[in-house]
Parts: sequence; structure tokens; C-alpha cells
Amino acid sequence: MLTLILLSILGKPALHDGDIIFHQSRSAQSAAIQHATKSHYSHMGVVRHLKGRWFVYEAAGPVKYTPLHEWIARGTGGHYVVKRLRNAQNIDRLWTIADRYRGKPYDFYFGWSDDRIYCSELVWKLYKSALGIEIGHLRRLRSFDLSDPIVQKKLRERYGEHVPLDEPVISPADMFDSALLIPVVNE
Repeated sequence: MLTLILLSILGKPALHDGDIIFHQSRSAQSAAIQHATKSHYSHMGVVRHLKGRWFVYEAAGPVKYTPLHEWIARGTGGHYVVKRLRNAQNIDRLWTIADRYRGKPYDFYFGWSDDRIYCSELVWKLYKSALGIEIGHLRRLRSFDLSDPIVQKKLRERYGEHVPLDEPVISPADMFDSALLIPVVNE
């Protein structure tokens, strides 16, 4: 948060609409996501400025706008990273697509349908639908490291013996590592 304040004081905008923000969630599934993806980041959303305030459009419960300061506070240690699409243009298109997901329930099963949405799926589909851009590569669930005991436990809780190993998935880590994004803030 200090970085955002300092950049604002210096007259340099720290955030732009459409920036993608990542953090390490404190949710019950965060450790499993981190182990399976080999990443510190387990949650993400898209930044938007509305009515003089910054929000994060996210899938956490229903898809919704969460005030930025609340979103940051939910992460581990208040750490977050903001990245921006290189040569970002026509970002306003994101918000026309965003309405089709607003209020959708969170997808604990990481399915690829639009009936329920998880965080990285929301961001990926916004950019794909609005701008035709795929940030990160879709993978099959089986391509992640599913061997860790924490991951195994979460898989059993969610799927029992029938894990959908061929389900397409996009992870926060795959999007974080995309060459299409440039770092903006690392706080």
C-alpha cells in the first residue's frame, strides 16, 4: 500500500484499469494451489477504478468488486504484485464482459464452464473474450504436481476417487509467469 501512496504523491499513476493483481491467499485451498503450481501466488483479480476508489474484480465467493485495501489485507502479510498487459489497449472492453460473470458462484472444482468461476479463470476469460488475448496457457489438471500430500488431501476432499485429470485449468502461476505481462508494483 505504501508503494501506491508514494507513487501517487510523486504524480506517477501506480495502477491502471485492467491491471492484474496477485497475492498469497489465506484460504483453505491456498497451500494446495501453491504446492501444485510451485508458486507463492494462489489468488488474483483485475484492478478497476470506480467512483474515486480502487477495486479488485475477483472470484471469491460470488464474483464481485472488492475494495483494493480489503483485498490486500486478505493476503498473507499484505504482500501483492501488480502486473500489466504489455501495450494494453481497449481495456474498457473488459468491463462490458465483466458483467456476464458478476454474481456467479465460486468454482471449488475448477471446472471450465461459465456456471461457476474461479479466480484465474475469471481473469483469463475476461481478457480472452474482451481482447482476444490468452494470458498464460491452459493446462490439464494432470500437468500440475499433484503428488504433494496437501494437494492429495484437497483433491480427495473435492473429487473423491474421480479426479478430472483432463479438465482444462488456468492457474494464477501460469498467468503470473506470462511474457505478456510486465510488473508494475511489488509490495
